[in-house]
Amino acid sequence: MTVRKYQLDPEEREIEAAIERGEYIPVENMENEIKSLQRAAKAHGNKNKRINIRMTSWDYRKAQEKALMEGLPYQTFLASILHKYLSGQLIERKAN
Repeated sequence: MTVRKYQLDPEEREIEAAIERGEYIPVENMENEIKSLQRAAKAHGNKNKRINIRMTSWDYRKAQEKALMEGLPYQTFLASILHKYLSGQLIERKAN
Protein backbone atom coordinates (compact mmCIF):
# COMPACT_ATOMS: atom_id res chain seq x y z
CA MET A 1 0.00 0.00 0.00
CA THR A 2 1.30 3.44 -0.98
CA VAL A 3 1.41 6.30 1.53
CA ARG A 4 -0.18 9.44 0.09
CA LYS A 5 0.53 13.08 0.86
CA TYR A 6 -3.02 14.05 -0.12
CA GLN A 7 -6.60 12.87 0.39
CA LEU A 8 -8.68 11.46 -2.46
CA ASP A 9 -12.21 12.76 -2.86
CA PRO A 10 -15.06 10.19 -3.06
CA GLU A 11 -15.01 10.12 -6.88
CA GLU A 12 -11.26 9.55 -6.94
CA ARG A 13 -11.57 6.79 -4.33
CA GLU A 14 -14.21 5.07 -6.48
CA ILE A 15 -11.95 5.27 -9.54
CA GLU A 16 -9.05 3.83 -7.55
CA ALA A 17 -11.25 0.99 -6.26
CA ALA A 18 -12.48 0.24 -9.80
CA ILE A 19 -8.88 0.04 -11.02
CA GLU A 20 -7.99 -2.31 -8.18
CA ARG A 21 -11.01 -4.49 -9.07
CA GLY A 22 -9.72 -4.72 -12.64
CA GLU A 23 -12.67 -2.88 -14.17
CA TYR A 24 -10.50 -0.82 -16.50
CA ILE A 25 -8.79 -2.30 -19.55
CA PRO A 26 -5.43 -0.81 -20.55
CA VAL A 27 -5.23 0.79 -23.98
CA GLU A 28 -2.75 -1.03 -26.21
CA ASN A 29 -1.55 1.91 -28.32
CA MET A 30 -2.33 5.10 -26.42
CA GLU A 31 -0.98 7.49 -29.08
CA ASN A 32 -3.19 5.98 -31.81
CA GLU A 33 -6.19 6.03 -29.47
CA ILE A 34 -5.63 9.69 -28.62
CA LYS A 35 -5.26 10.64 -32.29
CA SER A 36 -8.42 8.70 -33.17
CA LEU A 37 -10.41 10.43 -30.43
CA GLN A 38 -9.03 13.83 -31.45
CA ARG A 39 -10.13 13.25 -35.07
CA ALA A 40 -13.60 12.19 -33.90
CA ALA A 41 -13.91 15.25 -31.65
CA LYS A 42 -12.78 17.56 -34.44
CA ALA A 43 -15.23 16.03 -36.93
CA HIS A 44 -18.03 16.22 -34.39
CA GLY A 45 -17.31 19.88 -33.65
CA ASN A 46 -17.13 20.84 -37.31
CA LYS A 47 -20.37 22.72 -37.87
CA ASN A 48 -20.56 22.98 -41.62
CA LYS A 49 -24.31 23.32 -42.25
CA ARG A 50 -26.44 26.38 -41.69
CA ILE A 51 -30.21 26.16 -41.33
CA ASN A 52 -33.13 28.49 -40.80
CA ILE A 53 -35.90 27.48 -38.46
CA ARG A 54 -39.22 29.08 -37.64
CA MET A 55 -40.54 28.86 -34.10
CA THR A 56 -42.99 30.63 -31.89
CA SER A 57 -41.91 33.72 -30.01
CA TRP A 58 -42.53 31.84 -26.77
CA ASP A 59 -40.20 28.97 -27.78
CA TYR A 60 -37.57 31.46 -28.92
CA ARG A 61 -37.67 33.38 -25.62
CA LYS A 62 -37.58 30.18 -23.57
CA ALA A 63 -34.62 28.87 -25.60
CA GLN A 64 -32.76 32.13 -24.98
CA GLU A 65 -33.55 31.97 -21.24
CA LYS A 66 -32.43 28.34 -20.90
CA ALA A 67 -29.29 28.99 -22.95
CA LEU A 68 -28.43 31.93 -20.71
CA MET A 69 -28.84 29.70 -17.64
CA GLU A 70 -26.47 27.16 -19.27
CA GLY A 71 -23.99 29.89 -20.23
CA LEU A 72 -24.30 29.13 -23.95
CA PRO A 73 -25.32 31.09 -27.03
CA TYR A 74 -28.89 30.09 -27.84
CA GLN A 75 -27.88 28.71 -31.26
CA THR A 76 -25.36 26.38 -29.60
CA PHE A 77 -27.96 25.41 -27.00
CA LEU A 78 -30.55 24.54 -29.67
CA ALA A 79 -27.97 22.61 -31.73
CA SER A 80 -27.04 20.66 -28.59
CA ILE A 81 -30.67 19.74 -27.90
CA LEU A 82 -31.16 18.63 -31.50
CA HIS A 83 -27.95 16.56 -31.42
CA LYS A 84 -28.91 14.90 -28.12
CA TYR A 85 -32.35 14.03 -29.48
CA LEU A 86 -31.01 12.60 -32.74
CA SER A 87 -28.31 10.57 -30.99
CA GLY A 88 -30.76 9.13 -28.45
CA GLN A 89 -29.28 10.96 -25.48
CA LEU A 90 -32.34 13.12 -24.87
CA ILE A 91 -34.95 11.12 -23.00
CA GLU A 92 -38.59 12.13 -23.12
CA ARG A 93 -40.15 12.60 -19.72
CA LYS A 94 -43.70 11.25 -19.55
CA ALA A 95 -46.28 13.39 -17.77
CA ASN A 96 -48.10 11.63 -14.93
